[in-house]
Amino acid sequence: MRIPFTKMQGAGNDFVVLDETRGRLGLTKAHYRFLGDRHFGVGADQILTVRPSPGPGIDFEYVIHNADGAEVEQCGNGARCFARFVHDRGLTNKDVIRVQTQKGVIEPRLTADGRVTVNMGAPVFDLDQIPFDASGLAFQPQGHWGNWPLAPENTGQHATFLLAPVSMGNPHAVLLVDDVDSHPVRVQGPQVQASPRFPQGVNVGFLQVVDRRHVRLRVYERGVGETLACGSGACAAVVAGIRLGLLDADTPVQVQTRGGLLSIAWAGDTAPVLMTGPATTVFQAEIEIPDNL
Repeated sequence: MRIPFTKMQGAGNDFVVLDETRGRLGLTKAHYRFLGDRHFGVGADQILTVRPSPGPGIDFEYVIHNADGAEVEQCGNGARCFARFVHDRGLTNKDVIRVQTQKGVIEPRLTADGRVTVNMGAPVFDLDQIPFDASGLAFQPQGHWGNWPLAPENTGQHATFLLAPVSMGNPHAVLLVDDVDSHPVRVQGPQVQASPRFPQGVNVGFLQVVDRRHVRLRVYERGVGETLACGSGACAAVVAGIRLGLLDADTPVQVQTRGGLLSIAWAGDTAPVLMTGPATTVFQAEIEIPDNL
């Protein structure tokens, strides 16, 4: 089967974008894994699929698969690329579009400077909805919120991680660190993800607070590993930093990822999180997907 695709990136978080507005391609989990494979396929952190409106008041449906082939709820950097794709391909002439995701509706908006702002909706702190099982754990208050101590699973370590769980349409655990460059992200990320307390898995963010308006961030993503940037992870990190009393809510917070800079604004409480950043087309091509996957 030969299919067309577009390769895109947002702050280094890279994607394969597929257009299914004229019909389904009928891809399987194995097909998505092949497309995401950096040695045998195209190579991507996630595969994004554009589908037609599922109902009134919605412009498109947005489907996300991780590089391991699993479908996931949300991808913030992908949402910006999604908006750039449908606009540049002439699928819409709107600067603000309403997009249905697995967990709700988001509203990407193309800005005059070429970046894209995405209304990511309000963060979710209810542990059952994240979901996160905190039974038997001793909550440690900080600021207007706090952290949960989590012992690493099957590592022989006695130390615990202090993490702030939050959902941005997908589950995140935010850990405060002194220096993201030297922190063992690729060791601790899988350790946190191995915890059965996150029954749907979790994206693990390692947050370094530079000052009250600037942070540095690395994210170990569910089903992918560490990526150069994670949009929903940047949102979760800023929300956590504000709730923990470390960041200001009256101005956008600049999030420096390894792939680029994202701007995150959140007024607190039930206000939506607004994420602004780049979205760039790398190339368009076709690929032959083997029949025997």
